[in-house]
Amino acid sequence: MSTTDPILLERRGAIAILTLNRPETRNALSGEDFFQAFETLFAQLNEDLSVRAIVLTGTGSAFCSGGNVAEMRDRQGMFGGSPEQIVAQYRAGIQRIPRAFQALHVPIIAAVNGPAIGAGNDLACMCDIRIASTQARFAESFVKVGIVPGDGGAWLLPRVVGAAKAAELAFTGDTVDADEALRIGLVSQVVAPEALMDAALALATRIAANPPQVLRWTKQLLQQARNATLDEALDHAGHFQGLAHQTADHAEAVAAFFEKRRPVFTGR
Repeated sequence: MSTTDPILLERRGAIAILTLNRPETRNALSGEDFFQAFETLFAQLNEDLSVRAIVLTGTGSAFCSGGNVAEMRDRQGMFGGSPEQIVAQYRAGIQRIPRAFQALHVPIIAAVNGPAIGAGNDLACMCDIRIASTQARFAESFVKVGIVPGDGGAWLLPRVVGAAKAAELAFTGDTVDADEALRIGLVSQVVAPEALMDAALALATRIAANPPQVLRWTKQLLQQARNATLDEALDHAGHFQGLAHQTADHAEAVAAFFEKRRPVFTGR
């Protein structure tokens, strides 16, 4: 992997660290290379059962500044052409990112190191868990540039902060600081900038201590439950539970419980 890649991948044992790597645009989400990088890396991580947790962060002063406003001004990339062309370009462009997240089976934590604005806020919401630096700022700010959340934000944000707060953030475009983000449930922790990656990795390590396949099934259950009835959720849970009870990791977990030792999971 090159240091010029749009997303950098680093491995620390069972944890993968993904770093958005476009500091010159404050990690704006634009360009085929960015969209393809999410799809390629997520597919790679899905196939590797040795990966049990992912941390996503940004290079430089921002987590992600959202869409490239200069391209909006110049009607370049996704933002040029007729309404019909823009629809197609969004589908073939930035909308591939939430679809890639939906297909990601590995638990992912956003370590929000700085501003997460517009599509950057939505990117954080695509992650399962969010931890913020005190320097982080969040805004569902599409109205401020005269557009709507075209990347799935209207679906994502209410599921994180609730319908009324999501409406307030989307209708005003207001920016909230890290403490307010914690208060409204947008993030689960706020830490000093120098402690951000340590906090994210500590949480990832606690997650990664568990059986990798069961972690992935648990994530799929949580995703499916967003739009399922109780009966549907119970059916999904029963399906995965049937599989889980047959795994070597389940047998190892039960044996370790009775032997009062730490289990060793293999993903089998």
